[in-house]
Amino acid sequence: MDEKRYFQGEDSAELAYRRWTPVQGERCTPIVLLHGAASNSTRWWHFVKHSRLANDRLLLRPDLRGHGESIWRGAARIKNWSQDIASMLDHEQQAQAFVVGHCLGANIALGFASRFPDRCAGLVLIEPMAREAVTGMLVWLRRLLPVLHLALGLIKLLNRFGLYRRQLETLDLQLLDRRLHEANHTQLKKILSDYGSPWLDIKTMPIVQYFSNLIELMQPLPVATVHCPCLVIQSRGRSITDAKRTQSALAALPRVEFVTIDSDHWLPATHPDQLCELIDTWVLKNHTLC
Repeated sequence: MDEKRYFQGEDSAELAYRRWTPVQGERCTPIVLLHGAASNSTRWWHFVKHSRLANDRLLLRPDLRGHGESIWRGAARIKNWSQDIASMLDHEQQAQAFVVGHCLGANIALGFASRFPDRCAGLVLIEPMAREAVTGMLVWLRRLLPVLHLALGLIKLLNRFGLYRRQLETLDLQLLDRRLHEANHTQLKKILSDYGSPWLDIKTMPIVQYFSNLIELMQPLPVATVHCPCLVIQSRGRSITDAKRTQSALAALPRVEFVTIDSDHWLPATHPDQLCELIDTWVLKNHTLC
């Protein structure tokens, strides 16, 4: 019931996704699950296994362009990823979907809802990255955007001359998450550091896309042009973003609800059961096509 599939983007790029087909048949609005920066579709392994929504809905988990098995040597941007989601829904012959995204995936979900309002039944934004709410090292990242653009241009030039890695390591987040769930208190901090390690991230994706991800994380969010209901799930920790400032940045979203969990940025890994229940309850409350 969970199979790997491929579709063609608008530019004919071959992109990968995983499709969960429910036992009871496809009777309700499907769910699109978007992973974050330097991640892939395995991010949602726990949700697919435990969600009540899997009973009667398609669950579509793309490897975003430039990640996982969606090999792409360019520098994908939110507008590209948004179009890819629309192309995947066309491939599945689905008019509309709920879109769930974590981190960069949450920003992409907002971009998709802004560009394709008729195709978005609702959004679940898990730890969205509002540039005015970033903390720690990301504050410096925001200030260094011109340098990042220069670095991205140089890397793209090297790629044109054929200078890029032919093989990338595979990242299986199910294995990493299970290590986390089995860890004792002493091991926990070390394992959590792996989730945000740029050295590990670069091993699994093209460098040009890694830099592009950093730039896209700092783009303004299209709050004013999103019109569907939204659930925002935040962590209380401040290592990546500040929850209060994020809530202020997203307060203009229509019919928006905010939930805060006492944790740090990696909610799909640290609190998968609580996250699953929050998503299930909200989607079932806001379902449109059942």
